[in-house]
Formats: sequence, structure tokens, C-alpha cells
Amino acid sequence: MQTEEQLKEIVRKKYSEIALQDKETNMSSCCGAGGCSTEVYNIMSEDYTTLKGYNADADLGLGCGLPTQYAQIKKGDVVVDLGSGAGNDCFIARHETGETGKVIGIDFTPAMIEKARANAEVRGFNNVEFRQGDIESMPITANTADVIVSNCVLNLVPNKDAVIKDIYRVLKPGGHFSISDVVLVGALPEGLRKDAEMYAGCVSGAIQKEVYMELIHANGFEQVTIQKEKAIIIPDDILINYLTADQIAAFNNGATGIFSVTVFAKKPMDQKCVPGGGCC
Repeated sequence: MQTEEQLKEIVRKKYSEIALQDKETNMSSCCGAGGCSTEVYNIMSEDYTTLKGYNADADLGLGCGLPTQYAQIKKGDVVVDLGSGAGNDCFIARHETGETGKVIGIDFTPAMIEKARANAEVRGFNNVEFRQGDIESMPITANTADVIVSNCVLNLVPNKDAVIKDIYRVLKPGGHFSISDVVLVGALPEGLRKDAEMYAGCVSGAIQKEVYMELIHANGFEQVTIQKEKAIIIPDDILINYLTADQIAAFNNGATGIFSVTVFAKKPMDQKCVPGGGCC
């Protein structure tokens, strides 16, 4: 079994390659991880082009939702984007928070940070910055963010509980998050779970939906709500790389499901002391 650090290195290497790929390649695969399908063009990502603040150069087609659309960002807010990639969600958040706000993108892949900084520089976005770091231990002071967003990133992190604890730490009391992620209902076939490429591609790092939601509740968040949910259909010409024909048929006809969910949750105004949350 691979360690957490080995899994992180898989993701880091893959997303260094993805930073150099075009959007069409990323959108026709599972979070840009390869295994391009001839059956569908867009497996997970959604259309950002109608959102104000959208910049095509920053859109790598890697997401599984539109968290910034649901994030209730207000003028002057401090917004943090986890796994900020080339800056797509950060630039949309900047439009919402305006000149008086601030947006901080966190990514642990140097190639993504470099690309995002270049995208911000060419647009003269002085209130958007990108910091290299691990979202399990963000390079951000506690009680800083009004809003945290993330798009198809937590499923890549082995220790999701640590990320949720750090989200709680970084949010201001009364702050909230809106996060799009991949979750499972039922047992995913082992052939999908164990493959390193599928790990970097979001699927095998996903956990059960009810476990995901319970982690959020257990870490002290309130008003936990699913803002949007949609089924993710992985085409047979991708599945054939991981499963036999009989396994594909059983997978498609079974109770197992892969879903994109966008989840909202709020940090209480009166902070609860959660073990590992930095207040105890």
C-alpha cells in the first residue's frame, strides 16, 4: 500500500504535467489525468464561461463543479482557493470580492503556482496572490478567510480530515466554505481504486459520501448543505483500461455511483474547540 507521501507525489508529478496540457485534453479525461475518451468530451468539468471574471487562459478544465457560483462571496471578502491550479476560481472570486477584497490561491505544484502567477501578473491583479503549500497545513494565519472555495481537490488528498480541520482554522468565525468534490456511493471496483493514474484523476482518492459529510459535521461546522449534486459517468472506453468486460457490466448495472457534490458549511460564530483545530 502506498503511503500518504507517495500518493501526494503521484499527484504532484501528474499535475505538473497537466499544467502544460491544453484545456481540451484535460476536459476529455478524468481531471486531466489521461485515459481520454472517444465517447464524451467532458467527463467532470462544468462550463465556467458564463461566470463573470472568467479568464480562458486560467481554465485548465480540471474541476468537477462551480463552487464560486455558490460561494456567496461579498465585496471586500478575503477568499482562499484550495488547489488553485492556474487561477480560474481565484479570478472569478476576485470579480465577486472586488478591489477591496483579497484572494489567496494555495497549490502544492510549483508549475501550477508559476502559471497562476503569470496569469495574475498579465492582468494586473494586485489583490490576488498564489502561495505554494499543502492544504493540510495552509501557509495562512488562523481566522483569516471569510470564504474558502475548492474545486475537485480534497479527493486528491489522502488525509481529508486534516484538510477539513485546517479549513476550520483558517476561516473567520462565521465564515463559510463552498467546495466541489468527488464522492462515492457504494464500493468502487478495486481496479479503479488502485491505479495511480486514476488516483491523480480524482476517482480512487474519493471517499464515501456519508463519510465525507460526517467529517465536516465532526469538525464543528454547521449549516452543512449539499448545494448541487450530479452523477459522474465514466465511459466504457476509459473503464476498459481498469476493468474486464464483465466487471464493467456489473459496475454499470450496480448500486455504486460516483458523484460530484458542492457542499456548503459554516464555521460557528462561537468557535467550538475541535481536537487538532489549533484552539485546544
